[in-house]
Amino acid sequence: KIVENINAQEAGMKRIREGGFAKRTAELKERIIGGTPLDDILPEAFALVREASLRTIGQRHFDVQMIAALVLHLGKVAEQKTGEGKTLSAIPALYLNAITGQGVHLVTVNDYLARRDAGWMGPIFHALGLKTSAMISEQSFLYDPQYEDKNATDWRLMHLKPISRREAYQADITYGINSEYGFDYLRDNMVSDISQVVQREYHFAVVDEVDSVLIDEARTPHIISAPDMEATHAYYDYAKLVEKLNHETDFVIDEKLRTAHLSDHGILKVEKILGIGNIYEKDFETVHHIEAALKARVLFQREKDYIVKDGQVIIVDEFTGRLLHGRRFSEGIHQAIEAKEGVAIQQESKTLATVSLQNYFRMYQKLAGMTGTAATEAEEFHKIYNLDVVVIPTHRAMVRKDFADSVYKTPRAKYAAIATDIADCHKRGQPVLVGTTSIDKNEIISDLLTRKGIPHQVLNAKNHIQEASIIAEAGKKGAVTVATNMAGRGVDIILGGTRHEKWEVSSEKIWEKEEKEWQRSHDEILTLGGLHVIGTERHESRRIDNQLRG
Repeated sequence: KIVENINAQEAGMKRIREGGFAKRTAELKERIIGGTPLDDILPEAFALVREASLRTIGQRHFDVQMIAALVLHLGKVAEQKTGEGKTLSAIPALYLNAITGQGVHLVTVNDYLARRDAGWMGPIFHALGLKTSAMISEQSFLYDPQYEDKNATDWRLMHLKPISRREAYQADITYGINSEYGFDYLRDNMVSDISQVVQREYHFAVVDEVDSVLIDEARTPHIISAPDMEATHAYYDYAKLVEKLNHETDFVIDEKLRTAHLSDHGILKVEKILGIGNIYEKDFETVHHIEAALKARVLFQREKDYIVKDGQVIIVDEFTGRLLHGRRFSEGIHQAIEAKEGVAIQQESKTLATVSLQNYFRMYQKLAGMTGTAATEAEEFHKIYNLDVVVIPTHRAMVRKDFADSVYKTPRAKYAAIATDIADCHKRGQPVLVGTTSIDKNEIISDLLTRKGIPHQVLNAKNHIQEASIIAEAGKKGAVTVATNMAGRGVDIILGGTRHEKWEVSSEKIWEKEEKEWQRSHDEILTLGGLHVIGTERHESRRIDNQLRG
């Protein structure tokens, strides 16, 4: 009914002249100040956004995208299948809530998406008379069509002008990564003068990839810390000590709870090695070091839980597969891993301020989310955040074919079968995406393909900078991409590879030639069966399997 009302206003919006969109926004603001509820102006506002989008970036919202926008405005989670246009779906809801003058936040999972989406959607909001900002690690930007970044590698990043963090929050719509919202909140609570506060009220937030942010990372604390005690070389000694312990008799592991502790036999062995009667009577530091060293040895795996790069131990996010630069394991675990790997041990720290994403996002007056995989966690969304999940119908019919799992007796047989499957697809030109659960398994597949002489791209936390370009070309004929679970969040794989916009090419003649070539390649890949997706194993989270499938 509401969508029908929006559609009925479309013809009237066609009559708006250049510059008229900002004037209509000013009129809507006046009505809100006069006491008109947002829901009463929703159809007009959504229809206005649809026309502004069509005129500025050439994309018109489908009816299903308007349904998704309505769901977001109502403070619910919209589950939209991959490729259904979540980025565009958020715009009507963001606009409607931004014209109250209180500011709205769009939360993304990485720096690239925050900048890309602000630069991509910025022209729509600019035409409507609103300011759009992007906020990433240590930098903030304002969409300004008058500003031109000559070094921009993506046209969507060309008009992003550097600004202060405070200015970013003063914009009507702020795109930013989840961690920065949390850290800015902590920093604001530590300032000595109110003039140093950068955030304003927590009015309305739309969380993209909401399952990743509000479920997977929800309890991960954001911590601001300061140096505490000097890094001790005792960590190296205890790393050597636990290497002498026997897996069978000296300690007990619970992998599910991620705990490890000494057995009675192990306690006696450690006391003998250290030459002390009772390790629990000596001092707390001894037990602390032993437990940290033991956990570092048996629970934390290199290339899965962390990588070593430039002499530093960097955490790998188990859900997103991304590197968590600047974050450290707590309770001496990070120092123990540094000792285990033989790199320099960093100074220990004390916590000054901390907040979890779960607690931070519950401060918003209204919270909404988007993802392709939320229905599996509907109960958790409702219980923790009072968010209902609404599955949005698809604009296009689902054509994906899902096949049953194949089970093998040994990992070697499984990897051999995967390599053969990839080789068959590559031979006929069908693009392949292989999803793995860790960096080391990523590299096992890569080694097999190299030995078979199959050219391929590897995407994991080690080379995340090339993520967008690797995924963008993963749909080309003959392309083989081996990726961890970081692939696919926010970046679409287009059959035939990247499709250039007309204005990106130097002449219309060249663009027409490229467009014709792209269409031919796209159609050919469709006849070959489209993108062939292989999951090397089931992930602990069913949503991540669904994400790869989508």
